[in-house]
Amino acid sequence: MASYAQEKPVATGVPVEVPMVPWSTGLCGCFDDCSNCCMTCWCPCITFGQTSEIIDRGSSSCGTNGALYALIGVLTGCSWIFSCTYRTKFRQLYNLEGSGCTDCLTHFCCTSCALCQEYRELKNKGFDVPLGWQGNVARGTVDVVTAPPPAYGAMNR
Repeated sequence: MASYAQEKPVATGVPVEVPMVPWSTGLCGCFDDCSNCCMTCWCPCITFGQTSEIIDRGSSSCGTNGALYALIGVLTGCSWIFSCTYRTKFRQLYNLEGSGCTDCLTHFCCTSCALCQEYRELKNKGFDVPLGWQGNVARGTVDVVTAPPPAYGAMNR
């Protein structure tokens, strides 16, 4: 009887480039979701808090990030610096088109449009953004990898 050995793939060390994906909505599509547009125009810290909690996969809270965003904005007027870092994380998480430079320019020139676009993008990816990370996990929107239960040794007499 002949045995056939399967060839295992050999790692070459050459990274495989994954093509960038375009954003599902345009930067100026704010009025596609009027309620979010109004919320973002009058209180951007809420929209930022909601989206950043999901981008961080629940490791930060909506309230903390929103308050920090508002505090930075009140004290320095430069909350866009904080929010552009989350746009970069978001793009990298979903392999969206853009660069760190365009993220900063987008948030510097039109923070409200950028926040609305990020909110809509999460919504289009199936998230119910106001529920936050934990709410979406409970709802089943998010696939969460959990650790297997601990293995116990065999029963001995």
